[in-house]
Amino acid sequence: MKILLLEDDILLNESITKYLTAIGHVITSVRDGNICLQILENEKFDLLVFDINVPNVDGLTILETLHAQKKIMPVIFISTLIDIEDISRAFELGCYDYLKKPFHLKELNLRIDRISKTAKKDMHHKRLSPSYSFDCDTMTLYFHEEPQVLSKRQLQIIEFLTRNRGFVCGFDMFRENVWNDFDMDVDDATIRTEINRLKNNLKEDFIVNIRGIGYMIKVPSA
Repeated sequence: MKILLLEDDILLNESITKYLTAIGHVITSVRDGNICLQILENEKFDLLVFDINVPNVDGLTILETLHAQKKIMPVIFISTLIDIEDISRAFELGCYDYLKKPFHLKELNLRIDRISKTAKKDMHHKRLSPSYSFDCDTMTLYFHEEPQVLSKRQLQIIEFLTRNRGFVCGFDMFRENVWNDFDMDVDDATIRTEINRLKNNLKEDFIVNIRGIGYMIKVPSA
């Protein structure tokens, strides 16, 4: 995988870079948040591994910036922070995993392998819950392999959330990607009402409401 590492501790940065390079990953490592943002302006990565407390721009703020720019990449946070507010904020921003320092490098690799296996799964037909799956090619929702009848807008909502499983999608993202055929801006209440109508039609509610932020579909455990 092509990985961007943001870690300001010199020894840990070097250790992670050396270990992951030795097992076949391509690593770009930085120790400063501003430099990290500059690199992300021009490059896309398969995975981001971010410390939170780094010089100039912290890891959480960088992830917020990427979301604002509609740049979505899986993230593992590594940090000594154990404050529940920081951890909650990280997952609300769509991080895939959170690894508390100190940790064994092999444990980091296990987390990376899990994300890599998820990324290599079929990009079109995706499982959303124990009974639901969605085919992005045909825009069809299945329940126990039986196609379900939904409105065009509801299928667009599911498609968008499916393509961004594991990430919290905010209202602006829905406006740009689902309601982009409207000549005028759609307010948050309209989006919320349509998603609630969709959720009420589901026999298994796989759409998670992140209060005040948006919605997501979690990546089902294998």
